[in-house]
Amino acid sequence: MKKILFLLILVVMAVPLIWVLVHKYEGTAPRVEVSLPSLYLKKSFEMGLDAGDPGTGLRNVQVSVVQQGNEKVLLDKTYPPSSILNLLGGPSMPHERFTLNIEVDKLGLTDGEALIRIRVSDNSWRSWNKGNVTYFEQKLIVDSTPPKITILSKQHNVSKGGSGLVIYRTFEPDLKTGVKVGDNFFPGYPGMFDDKEIYAAFFALDYTQGPGTKIRVIAEDAAGNSIQKGFYHYIRDKKFKIDTLNISDRFLGAKMPDFSMGGEHSGADDSMLDKFLKVNGAVRKANVEKVLAAPSDTVNQVLWKGRFGRLAGAATRSGFADHRIYRYNGKEIDRAVHLGIDLASTAQAPVKAANSGRVIMAEAVGIFGNTIILDHGFGLASLYSHLSSMAVRPGDKVGKEDILGNTGLTGLAGGDHLHFSIIVHNVFVNPVEWWDASWIKNNITSKIEAIGTLKN
Repeated sequence: MKKILFLLILVVMAVPLIWVLVHKYEGTAPRVEVSLPSLYLKKSFEMGLDAGDPGTGLRNVQVSVVQQGNEKVLLDKTYPPSSILNLLGGPSMPHERFTLNIEVDKLGLTDGEALIRIRVSDNSWRSWNKGNVTYFEQKLIVDSTPPKITILSKQHNVSKGGSGLVIYRTFEPDLKTGVKVGDNFFPGYPGMFDDKEIYAAFFALDYTQGPGTKIRVIAEDAAGNSIQKGFYHYIRDKKFKIDTLNISDRFLGAKMPDFSMGGEHSGADDSMLDKFLKVNGAVRKANVEKVLAAPSDTVNQVLWKGRFGRLAGAATRSGFADHRIYRYNGKEIDRAVHLGIDLASTAQAPVKAANSGRVIMAEAVGIFGNTIILDHGFGLASLYSHLSSMAVRPGDKVGKEDILGNTGLTGLAGGDHLHFSIIVHNVFVNPVEWWDASWIKNNITSKIEAIGTLKN
């Protein structure tokens, strides 16, 4: 009986001892997770570090930056181990998160390569009580210098609702660059010339932006360093016509059944007039957003040449940026702005491509009806809508005066005609400029010729 009792005492004493030894000699390395906003260090850089060891807990966390053999310590924190009596309560520090602000100037770092070095150890008795160790290293590029820009094109005369082109040189690759007009960004692209450091950006003023609108070229490098550079420009003011359209019951009865009002726009008890107001409001807004998103599918090639064509033998029925007032039974019911030119010829007249390009849209789009959009390169596009038929598909390449389809009265058209628009990136602009060979020479091609010949 005494022997059994003695053995039980030994077991009772041995089990905790074995558990302690197994626990303290655990071999799992600490966990390290690093969060970097990019692989470039600019003047100020915030790094996140998540270190943890659920077994024996953290012993030491070290973080440093190494450049050209010089090591700058950012963090060196040591934690006390859990006492033997407190082992059942878990490690003293199983996990900690850090946010480290790396300031290039304070650390004496220069532009070029650098190394983030992290060492995390735990309280294991492994390696003669040095613990398990996790190492992490990450190469970075220190870049605290903003990019440089030189404006190459000279004169930039732009009208309210009109287009412009600026050509400029950058001095480093992989920049996010373009022109900012007010708060709107127009991307710049290389590829117009053989020199890859020369960028070209078509930009535009919308129909609300007149004299006083801020226009500048911007560039931001991979490190987040940025520059804004103004350039000479003159903005011509312009007034747009006010037009009144009378909405009849005949028009509502003919057009409203073509629109299926789903989701938030639906209303079982809506009258034809209520439906028109929703189509002319929320549906119009969504349709405009859709067509203005299409020119983002562009190529950095000039696909067009010479002035843009106009529907042959057509009369102008509505102008660009006409401010429309809609009346029903003599009362004003709504307003909208017409962002294109309506051209009327014979019914179902053939519609030709205004210039060479590639088809990026050919589908029915709400108020626009059957719509084709051509990309002409560098974010310049032309739109043809209300078509009765479409003879091309997305991806097709077309030449100037190739047949795209026929005029019609699809969408919200009250009669057979072509709605024609020019879009620069995401802004409708006045097509009259692009129909004018003198305007194109003075504002577009002369700038290109002054810099050099187009890339073939």
